[in-house]
Amino acid sequence: MDVSLGFVLFIVIVALVFDFLNGFHDAANSIATVVSTRVLPPKYAVAWAAFFNFIAAFAFGVHVAMTIGTGIIQPSVVDNLLILSTLFAAIIWNVITWYFGLPSSSSHALIGGLIGAGLVKAGSDVLVWHGIIKTSVFIVLSPTIGLLLGLSLMILVLNLSRYSSVTKADTLFRRLQLVSAAAYSLSHGTNDAQKTMGIIAIVLFSAGLLGSTFYVPFWLVLLCHLAIALGTMAGGWRIVKTMGSKITKLRPIGGFCAETSAAVAIIGASIAGIPVSTTHTITGSIVGVGATKRLSAVRWGVAGSIVWAWILTIPVSAFISAFILFCLQAIF
Repeated sequence: MDVSLGFVLFIVIVALVFDFLNGFHDAANSIATVVSTRVLPPKYAVAWAAFFNFIAAFAFGVHVAMTIGTGIIQPSVVDNLLILSTLFAAIIWNVITWYFGLPSSSSHALIGGLIGAGLVKAGSDVLVWHGIIKTSVFIVLSPTIGLLLGLSLMILVLNLSRYSSVTKADTLFRRLQLVSAAAYSLSHGTNDAQKTMGIIAIVLFSAGLLGSTFYVPFWLVLLCHLAIALGTMAGGWRIVKTMGSKITKLRPIGGFCAETSAAVAIIGASIAGIPVSTTHTITGSIVGVGATKRLSAVRWGVAGSIVWAWILTIPVSAFISAFILFCLQAIF
């Protein structure tokens, strides 16, 4: 095998490891509410989520992958070392935040890695500012939209079910939560798997393996969705506890509203080609649902530590990626 082709294959494998860890890290987002409300045991919850992560490959196109591939840094400056630095930085940040049980954004770790490595490689001129600004705006907008949708849907559902007994409502929403969990896992799969697709497609395009036009081949779509589904199957149990019970206590009615609200927001962003954080969105939805009880029902100290992880993700990932690329350039 040609050395350069072998290096490309190595980078693709590293990218798929990141995709697996993305699913592993974000499994909590998909299953925390159904586990914490005892709608499904953990082993069935992860299987349910992983299945819908995978079939998302056939659902909403590759608009987010195109944004990652061409909308953060100029594709012309991308080389194998830059992509490798980006992936290692995102993986390192994922492992750090997993260890501390913080539901940070794998997506923004990847974007931060691209920015940091791009700056070291060719300076600020390579940054695609409209794509970066759009993504940065949604760091604030995605949890806010999730919060508002979660709050609104919870108020609506509470009013519609006000004459129902607690037992009847719980029975109904336990069933409906299977649907909402599926919808959320579908949205998670379609937005997050596409980020890895975009990275791998950049590598293949830069190596001349995609021809003269940038696109995402369908075999790559299937491969990335399979990797993220397997990661979800492995689960991220530290973060499940934070998402499912530390922010606020959820009943099935709350779990349904949180998952449905987050799914609507993420699918909308995916169709628009915006690489949002599924973590940010579901967290915002859970906070919105919890706030319908009373503001004190939300553990704001826990929410605050999560927000700090969000704020730090892009700059820390950018720094790690820049440092790794600097070291790799010195070696090679």
